[in-house]
Amino acid sequence: MENDLFQKEYETIIVGGGLAGLTAAALLAKQGKKVLVLERGRLGGRAITMNLKGFKFNFGAHAIYGRDTSTLKNIEKELDIRIGWRDFNPQKAKYDIGSQLTDVPANIVGLFRTRVMNNADKVKFTFEIFKTLIGTEKGHPHISIKKWMEDKQVAEDVQEMMLTLASSNFFTSEPEKIPSDVFFNYYNRLFSTTKPVTYIEGGWQALIDEFVRVIEENGGEIRTKAKVTSVKTVENQIVEVATTKETFKGSNFIFCIPPAELVKVFEGTKIEHLLQHYAHYDASYVFVYDIGLKTRIDTPYTYIYDKKNKIFITDISYYDESCVPEGGQLLQAIAYLKQDELGNKERIDKHQEKIEQLYDKHFPGWREELTVPRISKRASAQEIKWTMEQQAMPILIPDYRNLFFAGDWCQAKGQLSELSFSSAYEASKLVLQK
Repeated sequence: MENDLFQKEYETIIVGGGLAGLTAAALLAKQGKKVLVLERGRLGGRAITMNLKGFKFNFGAHAIYGRDTSTLKNIEKELDIRIGWRDFNPQKAKYDIGSQLTDVPANIVGLFRTRVMNNADKVKFTFEIFKTLIGTEKGHPHISIKKWMEDKQVAEDVQEMMLTLASSNFFTSEPEKIPSDVFFNYYNRLFSTTKPVTYIEGGWQALIDEFVRVIEENGGEIRTKAKVTSVKTVENQIVEVATTKETFKGSNFIFCIPPAELVKVFEGTKIEHLLQHYAHYDASYVFVYDIGLKTRIDTPYTYIYDKKNKIFITDISYYDESCVPEGGQLLQAIAYLKQDELGNKERIDKHQEKIEQLYDKHFPGWREELTVPRISKRASAQEIKWTMEQQAMPILIPDYRNLFFAGDWCQAKGQLSELSFSSAYEASKLVLQK
């Protein structure tokens, strides 16, 4: 009884200290709300920067797409956080089409220089982009982008170009399965940006540190090694969460942990079965193979996309010199994985072989300069893989009026990290409106 009398109560408790959780906590703390972040492990979730032998490796790409129209740009202004933006140079991006390299059609100049399509198809592709920009093409939630293009009799080369772009922007080896409405919603924004791809100086850790600073400077609390195991409900409200050691009372709750973990926490509640539906979804997995080199291998390009094998290499250190020791180079290679490849050692080893061949082809001598490699054979790029059988989870479920969700598996704007930022932004605004 004594513990209950003196138990602290928070205006908002945020479960999960990844990008979504820290974003929501920082936004609410900045508005004077008493917030508590509970994270079972290390802050950042899957957005982690690890220092190995002086190289700062990010777990997966830390690129921000369309930063001039991104939610993170709004968050940067509202929180007055300091982000060192490093903009991607489209002129240094190339497609590897086997016997030659050609320009990536990331802008109009690249489009008319690329050899991926003939001139007639370039005009058709430009027309498709124009229709997407002005919003006349919206797609349909029950029609895949592949089926939509076939129904509209889009030229095959144009179809292939659109799917190639989707593969790299959605981090998937099966872009043809993306629902057409998701496809067009995304490209409506991306085609209008003047900053298609941007990196954060210092990697994810620099952004995480800024979120933590804002939270703590505004009186928010962060607890790590605090795994939430259950919730307590009263009628249509969540009243408290329990960790293995303590319980915490709150007025509002934002859960920023994946559906598979949510099911365990909400076991026995009236939304358990709903959450199970999302917990069975497949994630988007990639093979990540980063290499830290003691000496730079200079090339005229900073991004290579192997169109046939769906593998790309980015010279991260070209954009962010802070991630390497003096004179060093950090290259990141990512291969998109299909669901049936996961756990298949032979197929996974084949991806590693193809990545190393791509390094050999475009960065000759890398093996002699290698200081430290970092390989992740099953990295989750996004907790939801966009297919016709999978839809994003709502941010708000009416069964509990003070419960909200955020993360890259939730309904919001954009893809990958942008989904985390935008869903957290929407969830925090809903809390503030109450």
